[in-house]
Amino acid sequence: MKSTTWILLDTETTGFAPPIYVVELAAQRMLGWKMQASPFRKLLNQNRDVPPEASRVHGYTREILERDGEPALQVYRDFGAYAANLPIVSFNLPFDLDDVLVPEWKRLGIPPIGSKGFCALRLAQRLLDPVPAGNCKLQTLRQYYRLPERGAHTALGDVQTVADLFDQVLRPIAEQRGLNKWEELVRYSSDEWYPSRIVFGKHKGRLFWEARTDQKLRGWLEWLAASSNARSRNMGRWYLRQLEIESEPLPDSPVSAVAVDGASKQAERSHATPRDALVIYVNPHMEQLRRLVAAARARLAELEADYTRERSRVDAMHAALFRQLREHYQRRDRFRLIVDYRRRYLDALLRSGEDDAKQSAQGYEEARARVEREYEETSAAVAKKHPLTAEEEMELTRLWKKLVKLYHPDRFAGEPDKLDTYTKLTGAINRAKDTGDMKTLREIAEDPAGYILRQGWASLDFSDEVLVAKLRRLYDTLQIEIITVIESLGELRNSPDYELSQLCARRPAMLDELAKQQAKALEEECRHLEGQACKLAEEIQQLSGDGSPPIA
Repeated sequence: MKSTTWILLDTETTGFAPPIYVVELAAQRMLGWKMQASPFRKLLNQNRDVPPEASRVHGYTREILERDGEPALQVYRDFGAYAANLPIVSFNLPFDLDDVLVPEWKRLGIPPIGSKGFCALRLAQRLLDPVPAGNCKLQTLRQYYRLPERGAHTALGDVQTVADLFDQVLRPIAEQRGLNKWEELVRYSSDEWYPSRIVFGKHKGRLFWEARTDQKLRGWLEWLAASSNARSRNMGRWYLRQLEIESEPLPDSPVSAVAVDGASKQAERSHATPRDALVIYVNPHMEQLRRLVAAARARLAELEADYTRERSRVDAMHAALFRQLREHYQRRDRFRLIVDYRRRYLDALLRSGEDDAKQSAQGYEEARARVEREYEETSAAVAKKHPLTAEEEMELTRLWKKLVKLYHPDRFAGEPDKLDTYTKLTGAINRAKDTGDMKTLREIAEDPAGYILRQGWASLDFSDEVLVAKLRRLYDTLQIEIITVIESLGELRNSPDYELSQLCARRPAMLDELAKQQAKALEEECRHLEGQACKLAEEIQQLSGDGSPPIA
């Protein structure tokens, strides 16, 4: 493998529905597991519109491509010179090569470039199985393993992230498993294989290895193996064959030992996972499993604190805008309500006469009072929103270190009253996280039993001794929680509101500028709505002969 030269490639396109056009092509020449020389990256001007849903992902529009892009034929001539006939690998090879590039080359009348290598996604899914929680999205893996931040959802950024993933994560595991040659990696990534964690059906989320001791799960796999559907049948039979293997799914190894020991030592010192630790499920002994749980809890605490901190900044920005624009919003919504009910009045008048029209208008005052109450409630909630202080931000990590210890998967499955309490408790934690309610987070973290008692819920036992028998399940659930928070954090950071909050933090005057722009737009909308309301009133007066407009 170390002497093999190959091409790591990625594309950004106009979408998933044929015909698919490439808008960005990026590649990196690799020597073994390492990047070699400079990358290749080009924008393509194909004189095609870019659908909004695709543009929202990668940011390219037809205007940008016409300005900065090059003709497709020229790009592929340059790429051919860069790639020669080297094997091509991408993180989703069936899509990038089979669905995108090969049809495009045929459409342009140029011969295929390079040769087919292997799918990096398939290799990652198998090497990392069953972590991270069945999710191998590239940006999720980048955050999970703390790889360098590149340009997410750009072809070059994704190529560089995959190269980082190969070098820092996949290479050690592959070498540990004796995959030292290019041909071995190609064969390993293309062999028949299914994820250890079942991804569908009534046993979704469970490890198929549990069928060794669970007859219901075993029976389900046997049912799957007898399916009339060839794909389901092959999957079931594969699982049953694996159950005949005496060895564990992932044996202890030098790589896993380093991950476990490094994570545990760091967790003991500072409760934070080291940047170079690979937290991989390796079926360890009980003490190793305790260390993995400690490291996973530390990682989850860090992520939860990051999410709460950054969500608070976005909420604080919205609160500041609401305080400046409340009167404009309130005036706009009053006009909307008047227009809506005058239309209802007019429709009822034309359809059924004045009595029904007056009846339809009776709901207006109730609706107006409800809207006013909602504004008062929102104003009260907004008054509590503020950017976290430096002390509060530091406190967040400490709080979450305590809170993540409350995750107890299947702990109370056989005790309905306690399971109900646990569900309510985790719900309270999540609501406090989403609303930035530091008071509730403090209350639960400092004294969860007392918090439960004050709510009048059934008491819970949080002693770690009870958890020892279920550490495997606890570790799996912590991994799932980690992935969930990583994805939530990714969605938050990719949102326009987050970008706006970052800009406002860097340039505080921008908030006032934004408020002025929105106030101007709201006033324009109010003028438009007022005009509609007047026209409706005139039409109603002409039909009814009543001098005063209904619904004022």
